[in-house]
Amino acid sequence: MNTDISKYTDEALALLSSLIETPRKSREETLAADIMEQWMKHRSLSPQRVGNNLLLVAPGYDSRRRTVMLNAHIDTVRPVATWTREPYRAVIEGDRLYGIGSNDCGGGLVTLLQAFRILSSEPRDYNLLYLASCEEEVSGTGGIRSVIPLLPDLLSTPADKLHANTVAVVGEPTDMQPAVAEKGLMVLDMTAHGVSGHAARNEGVNAIYTALDDILWLRDYRFEHVSPFLGAVKMTLTVVNAGTQHNVIPDECRMVVDIRSNEFYTNEEIFDIIKANVKADIKARSFHLRSSHIPLDHPLVERCRAMGMIPFGSPTLSDQALMPWLSLKLGPGDSSRSHSADEYICRSEIADALEKYLLLLRDLDLD
Repeated sequence: MNTDISKYTDEALALLSSLIETPRKSREETLAADIMEQWMKHRSLSPQRVGNNLLLVAPGYDSRRRTVMLNAHIDTVRPVATWTREPYRAVIEGDRLYGIGSNDCGGGLVTLLQAFRILSSEPRDYNLLYLASCEEEVSGTGGIRSVIPLLPDLLSTPADKLHANTVAVVGEPTDMQPAVAEKGLMVLDMTAHGVSGHAARNEGVNAIYTALDDILWLRDYRFEHVSPFLGAVKMTLTVVNAGTQHNVIPDECRMVVDIRSNEFYTNEEIFDIIKANVKADIKARSFHLRSSHIPLDHPLVERCRAMGMIPFGSPTLSDQALMPWLSLKLGPGDSSRSHSADEYICRSEIADALEKYLLLLRDLDLD
């Protein structure tokens, strides 16, 4: 099928430029969502809005068929101090479009939208959805977490059937290589207890010394199962606070542990292993940011490989962590540009991504 890639690329860049010039920090995406919603409606699309999330359903949805969801996020992080350009000004220089959120993940956001527009008017053997989600950068409750429970009613499909029959393509910047696994995240707050006393006398129980065994265990413990794509579960002690002044034995030592899980362990399983081996009180801030993976023999992955793409494991989080169905990350841009100064996306990257998305999804057989 002939598609005017240049035309759709130019439209994508124009939309992305409008979004760049509309501050859309996490939990502040209303104006950007308004822009996207109006853009969709002007092109005869019918978005369903949930807060600042926008859902499109291609014509012909049938609950008996499998479903492909195209997903990317609207929001951005706050600009770092080292920007040498105005982050909220879209500037094209040669092949590059500069501006905050251009790479993470504006390129994927607008390119997947164009892919949806094209594919939604073509015959398919699967259902096609597009979801522009908000609050991704903070894993907020108003983002995809608020949409997932509503999908069964919105699509008139039982949740278990929807989850089992859905696969997502997440448009994070991966240089258009498929991330077939993604590390999860769990943050622990730990408190080791002692007994206060005067430092000049032989009294009290120093909570710092009490914490030492736990600190050494966290440093040295190795989880048994190592992922071929994500490696081992990684535990990192990142914050330690104790004491009030030099002559008082501290009765508490508070610690923070950053844990990056692989697909072999749930966050709850990791928590239980740690709890069984440390003396300190521990509390997980949440369990919901789990590791994800998709089998290499899944038809979507096999199609990627047939196109010459190379599967890899991603250390960075995305909305994949919150999805109850299979997913992979595949998007234009380079992850190293994300959250950095003078962020940019290339026009050529968007054009290339659009061509590859269409090749990937046309005539896709998910059975």
